[in-house]
Amino acid sequence: MGFNCGIVGLPNVGKSTLFNAITAAGAEAANYPFCTIEPNVGVVLVADERIDQLVSLYNSQKIVPSSIEFVDIAGLVKGASKGEGLGNQFLNHIRDVDAIAHVVRCFDDPNVIHVDGSVNPKRDIEVIETELILKDMETIEKKLQDAERRAKSDKKAKPEADFFQKVKDHLATGRLARYVDVTNDEEKILLRDMHLLTNKPVMYVCNVHEKEISTGNRYVEEVREIAAKEGAKTVVVSAAVEAEVAELPKEDRAGFLEGLGLKESGLQQVVREGMDLLGLITFFTAGPKEVHAWTVRKGAMAPEAAGVIHTDFEKGFIRAEIMKCPDLFRLKSEAAVKSAGLMHVEGKEYVMEDGDICHFLFNV
Repeated sequence: MGFNCGIVGLPNVGKSTLFNAITAAGAEAANYPFCTIEPNVGVVLVADERIDQLVSLYNSQKIVPSSIEFVDIAGLVKGASKGEGLGNQFLNHIRDVDAIAHVVRCFDDPNVIHVDGSVNPKRDIEVIETELILKDMETIEKKLQDAERRAKSDKKAKPEADFFQKVKDHLATGRLARYVDVTNDEEKILLRDMHLLTNKPVMYVCNVHEKEISTGNRYVEEVREIAAKEGAKTVVVSAAVEAEVAELPKEDRAGFLEGLGLKESGLQQVVREGMDLLGLITFFTAGPKEVHAWTVRKGAMAPEAAGVIHTDFEKGFIRAEIMKCPDLFRLKSEAAVKSAGLMHVEGKEYVMEDGDICHFLFNV
């Protein structure tokens, strides 16, 4: 589907260590886990225990899990919006992603230099947000000037200019674009046409020491307070631990994590929350040949989901036969699900749900 999540952060916060753990984990995971598209882009599978249950029921020969793309974006420094450091590269890469995983340093270590001399999550978050706002101000200013020029001879351009002025004034107060009060029509412009950096959904990834993964610390609480005000998600990880986990044989990872008091790796939490951040759900096609997990946006209707598999499925969509994972897992077979009246035939207006098991009928 091309959904991706950019990993951002100041230098020396553990961003690249986390990304390296993502790529290493992907490289070790069976036959469809990971591919490196560019040196800074990786695709990693989404762990889903439902796949194992489906494989067991269908005795499937092949597994294709869903996946999410992570982009390791160049570290940002103060002044990036004016080209400092790798600013332009950083900001252009953010423009191309669907969501942002903002890695925040939440550990003290005299051996790891902080770019601003001390650990301060609130300040670090504000540095990045300020640079994104400044870049968005540049974008808005260009749009505003163009709309004002056109409005001199075209009255229809006046509402457009007013909208750009409203967004500019909002950003000037230090607020992110995703909090601007807009109408439905204005939202379409904001989301689709402008690609504003501060309009993208964000989750904060708190990088802590190994001993603080379970307990957190005062820095993590600072980040959680900021996230709560923004309605954002927070994940606590130790990038160093994730790097260790990635180097272990797959069969040894669960025991290692258990020894740290963890049920799953921080990486899988990041992946899972990334899916939610991007507004994605998973549906399945299943049979003896293959169990395949597919990704589609929340709210998608059946034809759109069919189109994820193949565009011809969407164009010629007739209907979808839908089972729910809990029903199949409880009754153990498709035949039993049908006998219980729990296989539903749905048309074009059906809104897909996470965990749907689908068979699409279509005209060629």
